[in-house]
This record gives sequence, structure tokens and C-alpha cells, in this order.
Amino acid sequence: MTQNPFGQTHQNMHTGSVPQQMNHGGHEVFDVHEVLSGAVASLNMAMLMRSHVKDPELLDILDRQYRFALDEYNITVECFKTGSDPSHPTQSYKMRQGNDFVYGMKPSQPKKPIQNESEISDEIISGFLLDAAKTAASAKTMAALETTNPVVRRVLADSVPNCIEMAYELSIYQNKHHYYQVPQLAQQDMQQLLNAFSTTGQPGMPNKPMQ
Repeated sequence: MTQNPFGQTHQNMHTGSVPQQMNHGGHEVFDVHEVLSGAVASLNMAMLMRSHVKDPELLDILDRQYRFALDEYNITVECFKTGSDPSHPTQSYKMRQGNDFVYGMKPSQPKKPIQNESEISDEIISGFLLDAAKTAASAKTMAALETTNPVVRRVLADSVPNCIEMAYELSIYQNKHHYYQVPQLAQQDMQQLLNAFSTTGQPGMPNKPMQ
């Protein structure tokens, strides 16, 4: 009978023992397949976009995020194929941007799809990278919720904060260059919403369960 790292056994009610590499549920297989397909597409597109980057700062972000995302892709493939721990744990991505946003809107041209390759810009490339990181965060979260294999679930869950950190780094970069504008509510409206909730103490627990 196959054991997993938590000392539990894998059993299929119809076929008996489940080998470690088959320790996956149906939803998990489909959802992780989507995550990995999306990762391949994002890595491929980043590689294609790289030669069009003009800003050295953006190129540094792209290269660092690419290397990190590639490593996460590899360890996800490893644990998905084996059902066991990958060759090393998920790392923690550290952005190099500060965390200061410039708030407010200034007039800009409406966005529209480009018509030819010559229109590719740092704004478009950083926007693609931001969208890819946000999409990966959502896809990995949804996949982790359906994952039965504890190792794959942990790898996916540990990866989500990294996607968030990458997206945050890119949004700050875009904001600094006025690609990503951040409006604010009027101070009175914001204050009302900030004060719309208050904390409360822990309730006293009843001696007997409620019927």
C-alpha cells in the first residue's frame, strides 16, 4: 500500500492501492494542466518580447521574473509527475521596486490594439507581464483548491504569493511611468468607507452545543 509524506495511504475504492505518481484527483489533473500550459505560454511570450524591451530597468524585471517563474514551472512539473516532493522547495520572490504609488489621473490617449510589430513598447510589454502574473495567481489559487495531492497543493499555494509580488513589482513600475494610473476617491467618501467596519471581541462560548 502506497504511503504519502503524511503517513496516509492512497486508495482507489475500485482498483485498490494508488501509486505515488498517480496520487491525483480528476479536477486536479485538469486544473494543474491549465496552470502549466499557462506558464509555458507566459514564459514563451516573455522570451519573444525580450528583444523589444528598451528600458534597462524593465529588462532586469523581465529577466529576474523569467528565471524565477521558470524554476517554479520546473518544480511544479516535477511534483505533478511524481506525486512526491520536487528537487527543492518553492523559493520566495523578492522584488526590487519600492512600494510608493503616485495617485491621481492625468489625460492620456485611449488604449487600443496595436496594428504592427513596430508599435510594441515598454508599456505594452510591462502590461503583458503584469497580466500574466495576475492570471497565474488566479489560476494557481483555483487549482490548489481542487488539488488532492498534498505536495502539489503546497507547491501551488506557496507560488501564489510570488505571483502577487511579481504583479505588484510590475504595477509599481508601470505607475512610475504613468502607464498604470491609480485614481482615489474623494477624502470624505474614502473616510466613510474606511470607517464602515469596526473590530469586535471574541464571543463567550456556550457550555453546551446549540440544538
